[in-house]
Amino acid sequence: MQITSDLALADRKQLPDALRVLLKDFPRDAWAGHPNYSELIAFWLDRHLMFRRLMERLSLDAMSALDHAIEADDYRRSLAHAGGMLLRELHGHHQIEDRHYFPVMMALDQRVQAGFELLDKDHHDIDGLLGGFADSANVVLSVPSSDKNAFRDAVAGFRHQLLAFDPLLLRHLVDEEELVVPLLLKYAPEQFR
Repeated sequence: MQITSDLALADRKQLPDALRVLLKDFPRDAWAGHPNYSELIAFWLDRHLMFRRLMERLSLDAMSALDHAIEADDYRRSLAHAGGMLLRELHGHHQIEDRHYFPVMMALDQRVQAGFELLDKDHHDIDGLLGGFADSANVVLSVPSSDKNAFRDAVAGFRHQLLAFDPLLLRHLVDEEELVVPLLLKYAPEQFR
């Protein structure tokens, strides 16, 4: 399968059927009850849940700051903590996947190999988005509290980055789960138990 522009992260609605071939035999609602459901799968899905929750927190906090429901300094502390955690953890997660997990998984089933190339491309795209995320967060963190208009503009700019980034990250997480978990359930490789 060739990766085409319609499979780009920004254009994708789901993985193509050719890459969802294992999902048909291992539907999402049956994952946790499968005999090959491992601690690694549970941990990995929990990491994805953490990314979703961090994005939700960042979005809610930005709205609270724009609505003056949170003080500027409290918002900055929360942004520095949650934003820094998202950046560090997501970058590290992708490095482990690209260097350790995906090369092994890719060899398990030739039918879904192109899916791992797609996920790798997603990781590069997400890295670029994380750069914009960090830049706009740093603007919020650097604006003096006394400049209310500049602070509001900075938060609005950061929220705009979040609104652009969130659906792309969520799309990637779902696609990655729908490719990886069925593969691990089917083959249960020893190194991933």
